[in-house]
Formats: sequence, C-alpha cells, structure tokens
Amino acid sequence: MASPVSVYNSNVLDAHISSTSRESLKMELLADVTLLPGEERIIDKDIIYICPFSGAVKGKVLITNYRLYFKSCDADVAVTLDVPLGAISRVEKMGGVSSRGENSYGLDITCKDMRNLRFALKQEGHSRRDIFELLFKHAFPISHGLPLFAYVTQEKYEENGWSVYRPVEELRRQGLPNNKWRITFINKNYELCDTYPAVLAVPFKCKEEDLRRVSSFRSRGRIPVLSWIHRENRAAIARCSQPLVGMSGKRNKDDERYLDLIRDANDTAKLTIYDARPNVNAVANKATGGGYEGDEYHNAELVFLDIHNIHVMRESLKKLKDIVYPNVEESHWLSSLESTHWLEHIKLVLSGAIQVADKVSSGNSVVVHCSDGWDRTAQLTSLAMLMLDSHYRTLKGLQVLIEKEWISFGHKFTSRIGHGDKNHADQDRSPIFVQFMDCVWQMSKQFPTAFEFNERLLLTILEHLYSCRFGTFLYNCESAREQNALRQKTVSLWSLVNSKTELYLNPFYTPESGRVLYPVASMRHLELWVTYYIRWNPRIRQQSPVEQRYLELLALRDEYIKKLEELRLSDSSRLADDGPGGDTSSPSPASSPTRQQHYTHLQTPF
Repeated sequence: MASPVSVYNSNVLDAHISSTSRESLKMELLADVTLLPGEERIIDKDIIYICPFSGAVKGKVLITNYRLYFKSCDADVAVTLDVPLGAISRVEKMGGVSSRGENSYGLDITCKDMRNLRFALKQEGHSRRDIFELLFKHAFPISHGLPLFAYVTQEKYEENGWSVYRPVEELRRQGLPNNKWRITFINKNYELCDTYPAVLAVPFKCKEEDLRRVSSFRSRGRIPVLSWIHRENRAAIARCSQPLVGMSGKRNKDDERYLDLIRDANDTAKLTIYDARPNVNAVANKATGGGYEGDEYHNAELVFLDIHNIHVMRESLKKLKDIVYPNVEESHWLSSLESTHWLEHIKLVLSGAIQVADKVSSGNSVVVHCSDGWDRTAQLTSLAMLMLDSHYRTLKGLQVLIEKEWISFGHKFTSRIGHGDKNHADQDRSPIFVQFMDCVWQMSKQFPTAFEFNERLLLTILEHLYSCRFGTFLYNCESAREQNALRQKTVSLWSLVNSKTELYLNPFYTPESGRVLYPVASMRHLELWVTYYIRWNPRIRQQSPVEQRYLELLALRDEYIKKLEELRLSDSSRLADDGPGGDTSSPSPASSPTRQQHYTHLQTPF
C-alpha cells in the first residue's frame, strides 16, 4: 500500500503535468497568431464559442490591442475567428450568475461587418469580468481616452499610400486651370468651409469675395465646386450642399450668379441641378432653414432623385443582416430580400448617377447636392465619374476617386462608422460608403473587363473601413486629419494595397479610354453581393475559389506576354542576321501569315 506522502506527491505531479499540458496546448493553439508590429497581447482565456454553424466549440480566445482571435481546441471542429476590434459595435453581458441552462452565461458581441459573436464562460467566480472590461476598453478606445490602433501600429511598406492623391495633380490631369475654371487656395486654413479640402476648383470669373458671399447661403458653407470636367465638351460636375432658403423663401443674388457662371463655363443652355433627396424631404428641410433652388434660378432646372436619408439606409441594412446572418432563410428568400429594400436603394443611387453621367456626356453641366453634400452627393458624383472616366476604373484611379470625392470632401467617416466609440445607438451611423462600394461591385459585374481591380480590393477596402489599422478612413474631414497629424502618424491603406498589387488585379481587364459605362439599374439586373453580405457563412466561403483562379490567370497572362516578347526578340535578331552580311532572301509568303497567326493566337485570350 502506498504511503500518504507518495500519493500526495503523485497527485501534485499529475496536477503539474496537467497544468503544464494545458499551458502547452494554450501556447500551441495561439502559436499561429502573427501579431502586427505594435500589436500587444492583452488577455487570453479558455472560452466556448457558440458558433451558429457548428454549435458550442471549446477553445482559446486572445485579445490584443487590435483584434479578438479565437481558435478551437477540438480537432473535429476547426473554427478560427480573427476580428479587428474596430469592427465591434457593441459588447454586452449574456445571462447572470444564477442563469440556468448550458452556456447561458457569457458575452454577446455585435459587429459592424454583418456578423455577431457569442461566447460562453463558467459561471463561478465572475469569470467574465476581466475579459468583458478589457474587451470593452480596447474595442472602444476613443471612449476610454486611448489612441486608435492606427496611431500605435509600427507597420512599414515599400509604397507610401499618402502620395496616391495629390489634388493639384488630379485637377491638372483633368485639364485645369483653363480659361473657364481656376484652382483656388482660399480654403487653405479651412476658414471658408471647415469640412472642405484646402484645394478647390471654381469658375474662372468668380472672385474670392464672391465665394465668401456664396458660402453664407449654402449649408455648412459648402459652396458649389468642381468635381470633374469632361475633356472634350467641357461639361462639368459640381457638388455642394443645399441652399439656405428657409420657410420665408430667402434669395441670394450672389449664389444665383455663381450657378450661372458654372452654366456659362461650357455654354450649357440650362444648368441641371440634381437634388438627391425625395421632393417631400427637400420641402421639409425648409422648416430647418434649408431647402432647394426655386424659379429664381432662371437658367437652371431642378431634378429630384428620390434617394432616402441616412436613417432609412441604416434600417435597411439592419433588415438585410437579419435575413442573411447567421442563416439564410431559403423558403421565403426573394420576398425577405425585397422587404429589406436594400437593392431598391442601390438601384436609386445607380439610377441617379446614370442620369448625371448621361447629362454630362451629352454636353450639359450639372450641380449635385443633397442636404449637407457629404453622403448622397458623394455617392452620385463618384459613381458618375466612374462611369465617365476610365482612369477611375484603374487600381490607382479608384484610390484617387475615394480620396478625392469621399475623404477630402468630408464624408463623415467617424460619425457614420463610429470608430472606437461605444455609442452603438448613435443616429449618425449609416452604411453610405458600403452602399457606394456595392454600386461599384454591381458595375464590375455588368462590365467584367472594364475595371483593372478585382472584387478582393473592394472587400479589403470594406474590411479596413472598420478595422482602424490604417489612417485612411479616420475622422470626418481634412481639417480634422491635419489637426491630428494623420499622415505623419498613421499608415495609409493604399500602402498595403500598392505593395501587393498582384492580389488586386482583374485578369480580364481591357483598357478602353473613351468608353462611358451605363450600367442597367433595374431590379432584374441587380444582385445581392453575396461574397460580402453572406461571407461569414462557411458554405459561401467554400464556394469561392475565384481568387485562386484570378492568380492563375494573371500568371498565365504573364507567361504568354513573356513568350510573345521572346518571339519578337527572336524575330528582330533573325531580321538583323538577314541584313547586309546574312541571308538576303525574303521570307516566303506562306511563312509570314503563320507567324502573324502565332502572334494573334497568343494575344487572343487577353
């Protein structure tokens, strides 16, 4: 019979081995997490993930100052989660100490990127207190006086993404300055309009004092300025906010003259003003001092585009999330999708942009605005520019378009996304930029050879819209970015993209410089962007080998181009050999077509 001492020692040893093996398993499970430079571990913990597809899964969760990472320890059910903390909208406690039922005590996490997460912990000893407090603190750093991760990361890239967009260079590419339009630096200190960029393009004949008078009559001082000009017919797209007409029907002669200068810049008979709002909303805005251009604008016509406001769009996406996550309701899918009105809103945005593009293409200048000119206006101008100008359909061009029409012109990314802010119920949150990206995707589906970039680029942009890893989408306007030294202290998303361009290229791209794209904006031709909205469903992920195929096609294309170049070189060296000292006999007529056919065959697929 073993002595009590030996039994005790044996138990201690077993406990030690068990503890060591658990620690070893923990290290093993989390060993494959590659932390970013500047990323630090905060806490790791045994936890159960209530997976909507596989049920309760035991594993380890790691929380850093950038992400929540979970890995299952069950060999039969391999589950990994890698969630940037910036994508978290809400963290709540689930159940209490006295809650009954299996896995009823834990955490509920709502994300901004179309998924929710649920974790269960042991009920005894307040086991969730530490993880809840640390997760809440680091998911919402702004609410806790901490810096966003973009200011902490030490990442370095070969390319400097901040140099992608240079305002004056982009205006020169469009042919400015000319005898109708000029570049002004009146807003260099953001005094004319604190939400506009420092560099603006305005009608040549207007003076700086005129601009100041016009700004007093436009909401937030957002005067009509040039977004894009047609190189041939000189028709322009100008953007602004609503006029401050109010209930009394105020007028401003300077504003009326100013719009006439825009019309006169290419001798347009009538300037078309596209008001993105439904007519009834524009009329209602008069009660709060806003409004729209009336009959006093003699050489102008007003068209309402019936696109709804940020609150309608937020509710629409919420309904879409309800029907796609965690499971897709197959039996009533079409009626459920229709009830969200999401594709209907996409249709209206695209339809409005088509009208703008068509009007400009036919030689008429336009002015586009909504209420404040930073949501629906940005959607319409950028999409119309994408349709009209093939430069914006290139990999670098799309980056310039987003920097110009969205970031520099003051789309309120902080307010719409809520970076690092715990106030998930904020009424300013809205998926306006997501909607724009959806419209770009719809166009790329209808014109598969017209865009140099692929779907992966769009998905990457939307991932980092929320992640707070890069400075690109932080803050509401250029003046706030300058104030917070964004370019000096953070990395641009375009640094990542442009350092690995091969990942984001479309192998079917065919450059066509003069082509205007008119997508079909009917419900029959629009599709739900499944690989974005339903990407967390494992069945969808299994059915998407597209990226690998793209890479294979790009490699094949490079191989063909290399072979073609070799043929050309061998041809030129043979012709050199056939010169004065070589064989002077001319190639037989039969051999020439064969070589030409060989060239044609090589180039056909691309």
